[in-house]
Amino acid sequence: MQQQPRNRKQQKVTSDMKTVLKFSSVSLAMLILAGCVSTSINENKQNKVSLITLDPGHFHAALVQKTMYPQVSPIVNVYSPEGQDLNEHLNKINGYNTRTNEPTKWKEIVYTGSDFLKKMIAEKKGNVVVISGNNARKTDYIYSSVKGGFNVLSDKPMVITPDKFQTLLQAFDEAEQKGVLLYDIMTERHEITSMLQKELSLIPAVFGNQLLGSPDNPAITKESVHHFFKYVSGKPLKRPAWFFDSTQQGEGLVDVTTHLVDLIQWECFPEQILDYKKDIKMLEARRWTTTLSDKQFTKATGLDKYPDSLGPCVKDGKLVSYCNGKMLYCIKGVHAMVSVIWNFEAPEGTGDTHYSVMKGSRCNLVIRQGKDEGYKPVLYIEANKSQIIGADLSIAIGKTLQTKYPGLTMEAVSDGKWKVIVPAKFQVGHEAHFAQVTEKFLSYLSAGKLPAWEVPNMKAKYFTTTEAARMAK
Repeated sequence: MQQQPRNRKQQKVTSDMKTVLKFSSVSLAMLILAGCVSTSINENKQNKVSLITLDPGHFHAALVQKTMYPQVSPIVNVYSPEGQDLNEHLNKINGYNTRTNEPTKWKEIVYTGSDFLKKMIAEKKGNVVVISGNNARKTDYIYSSVKGGFNVLSDKPMVITPDKFQTLLQAFDEAEQKGVLLYDIMTERHEITSMLQKELSLIPAVFGNQLLGSPDNPAITKESVHHFFKYVSGKPLKRPAWFFDSTQQGEGLVDVTTHLVDLIQWECFPEQILDYKKDIKMLEARRWTTTLSDKQFTKATGLDKYPDSLGPCVKDGKLVSYCNGKMLYCIKGVHAMVSVIWNFEAPEGTGDTHYSVMKGSRCNLVIRQGKDEGYKPVLYIEANKSQIIGADLSIAIGKTLQTKYPGLTMEAVSDGKWKVIVPAKFQVGHEAHFAQVTEKFLSYLSAGKLPAWEVPNMKAKYFTTTEAARMAK
């Protein structure tokens, strides 16, 4: 005969634990002891912000929790279907909780019923929903969350198809009506060379005026190379199988390009409100594939074979993904080019790379990340032949920028070319940028509003990416 709980408190804890530990494969990650569930209400009352994680399928959801935040409750409610995506997410959180150096103290409470989305909205156990997962579902998740009265911190991209762009616009309207914030995670705004490229472009004595360029000679170029197999938090990253299906992950033109399009807007038109109906004109867009062998697929996912869901993506035993893209467009008259390429794995000692150039009347500001830079991003200032900007650059670096970035210096590379030397303390790395974005979002949440330009510029950004996808097809 089954033993019954001896008192009501024990009965409640037993019931809660059955819900939390519904699946055993993630028991390591779910360190929720008997006393934790019963104290969750009190702990949430002591913090202004309570996180909810919705259907986590991408490691970016976990990176938001790589650090703790004073105003955020340690209790995080997770609503998700069962499966590998959820398991990987919880294992990463557990890794942060159990690491030797500055371990976190997150307590994950998980619900895995088939009605997880309705359950999340009905229970309202938090006020900020973090969304990072299957991109085909993301736009609807965003809309449902803001309509339910939740603030949303969403990984990019918020939308991957032109038809869903209208749903995203409705989500922004709902957010305004409900008085909640909808914000995307733009980590690259916190990368130091991008920050300095922007800063220097705003100093006329150095940069001059932003050139307009032409279709054959764009004034702004952003290119990046990414890899399917990589290490995250020191461990091999396991990609979900759907990541390789462009109908679920999104094609290259709408995924990583989100960051590059955002940087162009953020650097060239800082704090200016953009109108996507008037200010954006797509000129050219194309897409192409990367092919992976079955062994490469296994290495990237841990799966021993292609699942049936990837059948349309498999040709002659190899996986074909439309993950590469290139677009040329005009933004307020400035010609811009964006390109994203995905390879399987970076050579040893290398990683994802970024190339960027902003062309001004006095100089070009160029970020390179190749062999000569040790595969780390480095910012160069390259003067136009008719301009001599050395003295003005010394003033800009030595007086203006050093107040914000102590220790910043420059080094002459050749005649008319300088390299910006950035102190190590500012080179924090990609994973640390998630905490920086989250802290920025929390400051907006405390203020009760986003800057006036953020929402219209998010609309402009996603119009640009989805319009490129439409044109490429």
